Amino acid sequence: MLPPEVYGAIIGDIVGSRFEFQPTKRTDFELFGEGCRFTDDTVMTLAVAEAGIVYRQTKSLEAYREAVVDTMRAYGARYPAIGYGARFEHWLKTPGAGPYNSFGNGSAMRTASAAYFAEDMDEAIALAETQAAVTHNHPQGIRGARVITGCIYLAKTGVDKSVIRAFADGPGYDIMRTTADIRPSYSFDVRCQGSVPESVICFMEAESFEEAVRLAVSLGGDADTMAAMAGAVAAAKFGIPAAIRERAETYLDDFLRARLRAIFSQGEAV
Repeated sequence: MLPPEVYGAIIGDIVGSRFEFQPTKRTDFELFGEGCRFTDDTVMTLAVAEAGIVYRQTKSLEAYREAVVDTMRAYGARYPAIGYGARFEHWLKTPGAGPYNSFGNGSAMRTASAAYFAEDMDEAIALAETQAAVTHNHPQGIRGARVITGCIYLAKTGVDKSVIRAFADGPGYDIMRTTADIRPSYSFDVRCQGSVPESVICFMEAESFEEAVRLAVSLGGDADTMAAMAGAVAAAKFGIPAAIRERAETYLDDFLRARLRAIFSQGEAV
């Protein structure tokens, strides 16, 4: 069975892509409209997921860390101009480059598979921190990945939302707000601390996967990444309607569709 959390991140990315630089404050937009596409969020989510195969085979965080570096650079070479931030793009193209103290939300948007490959919460957090730290080793970059992964893991266990809220809430991460509080003044923000808590709040308010994605887009911020984060958590909790999943797959190319199935259906490279 293909993991809903990874699909949720990909679908959120595709739905939000056309609003990244043309923001909306509405929720009643056409879900898949003109301009939808997959972006770097989808590509890096699958790159990190592919590295998870190495972890499953070795149970070594060091081997996983090396695999994350290798797979992200390999996927980046295949998709060289698809929306990467400047510093991350430089890292992709520079063999041997190390982490650069980033607190951007890239560490959190690509982490969905950490919750899939983990057998318990501690393992999920360790995987999240490891994949984040190869580039985003600032404490906020690590924290963003840890929060999204932990929320996904808790969501898929079926716990009450209050447990997830308590996990995500904390200094600088005020999860007690509402989207109505946030939306009027919110704008584009690629920092973990400026987009991860808002994405979790969208999940907290939603009663379905689709509603979570729509709420994330409607804040008018980094729409594709926020919808990817909210979508990953919501998919783990609610599942994804088949019609939405099937429509989203039409936006992927043959390579990404094949990798998605190979990683999670067969668990080995093809």
